[in-house]
Amino acid sequence: MARQRKEKPVKGIKLSQPDRSGPTEKTLLDLAEERKLFAQADERMRRTAKDADTLSPGAERVMEAILWTATIAMVHLSFDALVHQQYAVSVEWPEIWKRAGQAWLMFFFLFYILHPHDSSPNLVPGVPTKYQPAIRQAIFTVLSAAAGCYLIYVTNEKGYMANMKRAPPIACLWLWCVVELDLLWAILSLVAAGVFFWQGNYTVFPDGN
Repeated sequence: MARQRKEKPVKGIKLSQPDRSGPTEKTLLDLAEERKLFAQADERMRRTAKDADTLSPGAERVMEAILWTATIAMVHLSFDALVHQQYAVSVEWPEIWKRAGQAWLMFFFLFYILHPHDSSPNLVPGVPTKYQPAIRQAIFTVLSAAAGCYLIYVTNEKGYMANMKRAPPIACLWLWCVVELDLLWAILSLVAAGVFFWQGNYTVFPDGN
């Protein structure tokens, strides 16, 4: 066993236990409590949080529309570039960005009107609020089915110039409408596009590729 070594007191210094008693003078916490610093900090945080929530419902609606449609515009840009590459046409990025900006304006207008928001729950005036969601779903279902059928028609019946011009915005419209739809309505719109595809005897690769 290891031999325990006894500590030898240093000459002139007495060994003693540390003082474990509480502080006898005011601490920083006590001073902060006296000056109500914690209460002031809480009040400042509440004011900051309140100021952060002072956006009007209309401003919130605009911000939401900007964020959503900016994403759709980026998808349009990607589709536009991919269609050009599919037909081996050189990608002119200034024109691609220009068309993406035009698509953003179009989708911002549609999104602002059709997307549900607390500041504007009623899409059709005079109709009770409880029926408004069903009206929106019906509109998006029709738009989704129409966009899907038209995209199938264009890619199978029209030339590459029409495809490069029309396919990206129609594809984005179709995608956005499906995202807005509840599952059942989305399935119905996709079934409508599928029936159109089948009735027209179209193929996935119309050029035989």
